[in-house]
Amino acid sequence: MAQEAGLDLVEVAPNVRPPVCRIMDYGKWKYNQKKKARKAHEQVLKEIRLRPKTDDHDRAIKMRQAIQFLEKGDKVQFTMRFRGRERAHRDLALEILQSVAAHIGDHARIERPPVMDGRNMVMILAPAKSAAGDIRRGERASETAASSPPAGKAPVAPAAAAAPAETAQPKQGASQAV
Repeated sequence: MAQEAGLDLVEVAPNVRPPVCRIMDYGKWKYNQKKKARKAHEQVLKEIRLRPKTDDHDRAIKMRQAIQFLEKGDKVQFTMRFRGRERAHRDLALEILQSVAAHIGDHARIERPPVMDGRNMVMILAPAKSAAGDIRRGERASETAASSPPAGKAPVAPAAAAAPAETAQPKQGASQAV
C-alpha cells in the first residue's frame, strides 16, 4: 500500500502490541525535523542592565557575559538606567556604552546605537557575521561526527599513516648525556 502511494512504511512505536506503523514520506519528515531543530535557536534578545555608577570590574563581568551570548548567536541589549540626577550626565553614559561597544567590537556589530528611551539609554548589539559562521560550522562538525561510521567499522587509514614510526634506541654500553 505504501509503495503504491510512493511513500514509506515507518514503525512509530515498536514496543507496543500490536506495533504501530505509519505511512509517510520519511525523507520529508526528517527534513522537517532538522528545520524545526534549526528554528529552535533563533536569535534571542538578551538584556544586560547597567547604571552610570557601575564599577569597571562589574562592567567587565557583564561584557564577558555579553560576549558569551553573542558567541551563541543571540542579540544583546545594553540598558543604561538613570535614577534622579544621573539623567543630567547622559554624556558619561554615552561614553560608557561606546567603550562597551568598542571592547566587544570583534564579536558584534552595533545594530542600534545608544539612544535615550525614557529614562533609559539603550544600545543593541548583534553577533558579527563571522561569529554566526563559526556557529554554523560547529553545527556542521557535530552533524558529520554523528554521520561517522559505526564503532565496529573504523575508517581505513592511508598507508603512510599506518606504518609505525621507527624510534632510535640507545645502545646498552653507550653513555647518555644528562
